[in-house]
Amino acid sequence: MAAAQKRQILVTTALPYANGPIHMGHMLEHVQADIWVRFQRMVGNECYFFCADDTHGTPIFVRAKNEGRKPEDLIADVYKQHTKTFQDFQISFDHYSSTHSDTNRQISEEFFIAMRDQKHTAIKQIKQTYCPNDKMFLPDRLVKGVCPKCGAANQYGDSCDVCGSTYSPTELKQAACSLCGTTPTLKESDHIFFKLNDFRQFLKDWVANRTSTEVSKKLNEWLQEDLRDWDISRDEPYFGFKIPGYNDKYFYVWVDAPIGYMATSRDFLSPEKFNSFWKSESTELHHFIGKDIIYFHALFWPAMLKTAGYRTPTRVHAHGFLTVNGEKMSKSKGTFVNADTYFKHLDPSYLRYYYASKLTDSIDDLDLNLEDFVLRVNSDLVGKYVNLGSRSAQMLIKNFAGQMPSLPPNNPELQKISELEKPLRELFEKKEFSKAINLIREGVDSINQYFDKISPWKLLKDDPQNPAALECLGVTLNAFRILSIYLTPVIPAITQKVAALFGEAPFTWQINFVQNKKLNAFSHLIQRVEAEKVQAMIEDSKASMPKPATPVAATPESSHIEIDDFNKIDLRIAKVIHAEEVKDSDKLLQLKVSIGTEEKNIFAGIKKSYKPEQLIGKQVLIVANLKPRKMKFGVSEGMVLCASEGEQLFVLSPDGSAATGSKVK
Repeated sequence: MAAAQKRQILVTTALPYANGPIHMGHMLEHVQADIWVRFQRMVGNECYFFCADDTHGTPIFVRAKNEGRKPEDLIADVYKQHTKTFQDFQISFDHYSSTHSDTNRQISEEFFIAMRDQKHTAIKQIKQTYCPNDKMFLPDRLVKGVCPKCGAANQYGDSCDVCGSTYSPTELKQAACSLCGTTPTLKESDHIFFKLNDFRQFLKDWVANRTSTEVSKKLNEWLQEDLRDWDISRDEPYFGFKIPGYNDKYFYVWVDAPIGYMATSRDFLSPEKFNSFWKSESTELHHFIGKDIIYFHALFWPAMLKTAGYRTPTRVHAHGFLTVNGEKMSKSKGTFVNADTYFKHLDPSYLRYYYASKLTDSIDDLDLNLEDFVLRVNSDLVGKYVNLGSRSAQMLIKNFAGQMPSLPPNNPELQKISELEKPLRELFEKKEFSKAINLIREGVDSINQYFDKISPWKLLKDDPQNPAALECLGVTLNAFRILSIYLTPVIPAITQKVAALFGEAPFTWQINFVQNKKLNAFSHLIQRVEAEKVQAMIEDSKASMPKPATPVAATPESSHIEIDDFNKIDLRIAKVIHAEEVKDSDKLLQLKVSIGTEEKNIFAGIKKSYKPEQLIGKQVLIVANLKPRKMKFGVSEGMVLCASEGEQLFVLSPDGSAATGSKVK
């Protein structure tokens, strides 16, 4: 039977923006792709893995300006930080580059000339938000205001984080420049547009086989209508590549960013190999991305590639967002954790294993539950898998000088572990890592049960050379080795130590047995997760939050709220029926108030201004519909309104004729 032909695969992950550190959300994608890449290499496929820093755009220009240095110096520093972080987390890139490279500029110009010459571009005059104070056009992310769809405040100029709507900055209500607070004006400028609708039918045919069912369903909703022309130019000042034929126009960052995939691979591969991946359908091209950038990778990018005469991706793999403890990552709660902060406190293998245990081929969000993280890693990874290898290896070394025995023929325990290879191969290929981890866990449990049933430590207590104990250790260590092969794409730093124990190079996906061979010295694999270190990581993340900047002077209009916003507040007159000091708190009093129809428990930070007895029987104004807040001392069900003068607080009270429970208007 002829051997299966090796696949030639090129894999990329979305390019991290060079405006800050890598965080745990970024790392989810890179770990997912890295597991898949390592698996492909283990089974013998020729697989290359590329990424780069995304370095262009107004935010880079503005940050560099504010820091008083060149954008090139800024992105160089961030590049060093990013590459170290990925190395710390064992992300196995073949080459990690930057979009600010001469290769990327050349290919970007090649793409634009193809667009222009094939008449897929158009010049349109548009009105843009412009800051008269900073004397610059404002990109979407430098305009903030009220969402035109749902009325949420403090939203960016392109999309609303609250309702998910997209819009242009000119539609934003009460818009303000996020740099200085000035109300932007509208200014006309000629821009270059890519006529995406020219490729609508091509894209309809393309998305069905190149994305998952749930992603293609969403894309087809967009493709039911004509696609809008895409603005691919930006006005100066801007950090990026100038568009050929224009002195004051630059490529929009989303033009040269995906081209960065090509530039990075061209800088690493031979010309022949580069062409085999980007001009031939006999190879495979895979992009791993978050679901928020599907539009760019599954509509714009294939159309750009087709225009320039290159092949399109074999598959666009989209994943969901990362939540922490069931909520969006939060800087104030310390759950917006940078990867470097994690690395300072915890082993990356923990996170790689936990992510793998939750990752599927869907775009559902993945939750990093920190309590579950500690329990699962300690129980499954350390307590069952690592402990199995540690106990059996050290017994063999102590009692049998580390000499592996001959194995009994057709051992049922090893047969069960070996038979996991085929289903695991399929699950890793399909990116169903969660199911793969479950299957491996079942294998670990099975061998632990076998090991405990034979109890070699008991046999060795009476006879240090007991043959039944030796056979058990040989079977257990072979099973442990095979399970380590299965886990290598997930936790390579650990399994490399296992391979060294058996005197082998890093594992490939070859399932065989080790007999009549002496083990090397046992090396400690990994220790348990300490909950205290997880908490220290959270506290460190809180401490690293930047202090709020001094607010810029905003126009009165940008600080207004709508009457509908005010009407949401239920202000009531309440009577204090009980008050007491909260022990272990310098600020809080616990109040029980009546609003006529019900009583509420409220914690108020007025201890330094009032004695409890001063408040009993007093009428106060409260916010009655404030969401209950669970505190260390209990649940607070409202808010008492106060005025302040320095540190002195004054509880607001109504006129004496007002009835308790009355609504304040």
